[in-house]
Amino acid sequence: MRVSLNWLNQLVNIENVNLEHLIEKLTLGGFEVEEIIEVNIDGKKEIVIDISATANRADSLSIKGIAKEINSLMNIPQKNYKFVKPYQEKSFSPMEEIKDCSVFFAVTIENLNNYNAPHWLKQRLISVGISPVNNLLDYQNYILLETGFPFEFYDLEKIKEKVGTSKLDLTLGYPKNKTKFIGNNDVEYNLDKKTEVVKVGEEILSIAGILSNKNVSYELNTKSLLIEGAIYNSKKIRKTSRVLNIRTDRSARYEKGLNDYSFVQSFNRLLTLLKNLNPNLVCKLITVYKKSENIIPPITLKYENIVKILGPTKIKTTIQKNQIDHSEISYFLTQLNFKFNFNPKTLVWKIQVPSYRSEDITREIDVIEEIGRLYGFNNFIISLPKIHQIGWKDVSYQMRKKLTLCFLNEGLNELIHYSFVKENQKNPVKLLNPLSSDFKNLRTSLLPNIIQTVSDNIKQTNISIEGFEFGHVFSQNRISEYQEVEFVAGIFGGIPIKTKWSDKSKNLSWFEAKGKIEEIFLKLNLSVSWNILTSSVYDNIVHPYRSVELFLNNGISLGVFGQIHPIQAKKLNLSSELYLFEFNFDLLMVEMKKNKLPIYKNYSSYPKILKDLSFIVSCNFSFEDIKNTILSRGGVYLVNVELLDEYQGKLIPSFCTSLCVQLMFQSNEKTLTTKEIEDVMQDIELVLTEKFDAKIRI
Repeated sequence: MRVSLNWLNQLVNIENVNLEHLIEKLTLGGFEVEEIIEVNIDGKKEIVIDISATANRADSLSIKGIAKEINSLMNIPQKNYKFVKPYQEKSFSPMEEIKDCSVFFAVTIENLNNYNAPHWLKQRLISVGISPVNNLLDYQNYILLETGFPFEFYDLEKIKEKVGTSKLDLTLGYPKNKTKFIGNNDVEYNLDKKTEVVKVGEEILSIAGILSNKNVSYELNTKSLLIEGAIYNSKKIRKTSRVLNIRTDRSARYEKGLNDYSFVQSFNRLLTLLKNLNPNLVCKLITVYKKSENIIPPITLKYENIVKILGPTKIKTTIQKNQIDHSEISYFLTQLNFKFNFNPKTLVWKIQVPSYRSEDITREIDVIEEIGRLYGFNNFIISLPKIHQIGWKDVSYQMRKKLTLCFLNEGLNELIHYSFVKENQKNPVKLLNPLSSDFKNLRTSLLPNIIQTVSDNIKQTNISIEGFEFGHVFSQNRISEYQEVEFVAGIFGGIPIKTKWSDKSKNLSWFEAKGKIEEIFLKLNLSVSWNILTSSVYDNIVHPYRSVELFLNNGISLGVFGQIHPIQAKKLNLSSELYLFEFNFDLLMVEMKKNKLPIYKNYSSYPKILKDLSFIVSCNFSFEDIKNTILSRGGVYLVNVELLDEYQGKLIPSFCTSLCVQLMFQSNEKTLTTKEIEDVMQDIELVLTEKFDAKIRI
């Protein structure tokens, strides 16, 4: 908002105030001075400052509002215009109770002969960047800039012709049926029964607070006017503007929120300006409505809370631990036009906030902020509050950090996606009020977004993307209950790599990819079991025969791991040797919390002995069971069992497989003998034969 200092000086005496000092006060008071502009008007230089205010300070979006702020910040008295009530109010009609309007005034004006604005008014408009047009619009713009209130002008004679009577009874209501409306911007709008309008009988004068009807707009030769001024509900105006896709200067002001404080004075100011150049002007008040004022509850302000929040103050150049004096607080409250009662014994103020600040000052902390603003936040010592207890890192954060480190060590990068997705996921959770029609659902899995990201990166020649993501997924059960659970998912593989410098580059195999996941669980000290995937959630995402479901020791499903579905890979032009995983992070956290501190021991300095064992066993047995059995029978010297090879072919019976495992023996106390190892091997072969009906191969 541009503010002319000459114009401002008509409302508050800043003639002797240094410009830099004024800007500093406004800046420290919460306003931003974006630009200082020097304009030339009639050969005279004039200073204009471009000011922006915070969204909660709609009361300051006018010359008068800025003048009031300068009065509070710098204790410079305001100047008030003097005028006599310019209208007759003998025969006005009161309006019925209105829900979305707090004040409504309508005045008729006759004998309007000179509507050209005075020269000084045009100069002020030019100073803030508005070109005068030598008609009534100049008055509308001027009063909007000076007071912040938008007033609507209609041609009175046109209205009388439309309704067929000189007695006008204005109402605020809704069209009975769907109605076509042509605005003064020459655009046609379809109004429904929910669009609030200003009417005389059934003739629509305007869309309330937004746009007037072209058929009743004033012209250059207009001799009589109907002027409407009102305070409409900001939410209602915003909603109507969005539905009809209209935004005007008038609606923009209402959307920010207006208060009826000084509304009548602003109306009188407008009429006085018109009457100054039209001495025979006849003004009649025809419609009045004013909602009973809401009782603003008092705010209790305690001195101890002010000191606790704002802290000690600075005295000149020496920083001492001095507190703001209670007399200064009372002074600032007076500057803010707050009415209050002060108890000097308890140092407590009971404050009544004026109506024009009732929207942004509702709590004690708001009043304390105002005191700090007027005193100057730069006049308080910057100090952190004393810490009585050192806080602990959140458990969820610690677990997340530990798991993140595991993924980073495996070469994965962290990815972040929106929770909103297109309607391409199974059983999507739909949003009632989506931001965009393209993203009107909540994700039910993290994997589709991750796969799409890899595809998009490959299109941009970034072929080496492997990543993971923490995120919430949403679901709906049969009784329409919604659930939100945090998962961790990722993607890797599809990139030719070398395990040795002399080897050829090759893609990660399914077993190697599975080994990466096993390594992560090993680092987390978690035990999981791998079973056939039965869930249909991942049908079109993972390979039907190269995917598994992971379970915790208590039998609860943790998530899924598998190779990308070949159809999906072909569709997105991806490698078919990409591997995906998605685990329930909430369950992972529960299991990780159960873990005790690991116990570390020295490496053995004695040699280890490796023994290979091959045997044929039924496919009905899982390797996990076989491995656990070998470890339990191997005794204290058996430290590891590793699967070297699996073979199924002509020499192997149907529904059977040949396994080759490597057993590692080592002692921390001595060198093991061949006999000791052979005895253990015989025990292992025996238990495999008895328990799994295995046939030992030589």
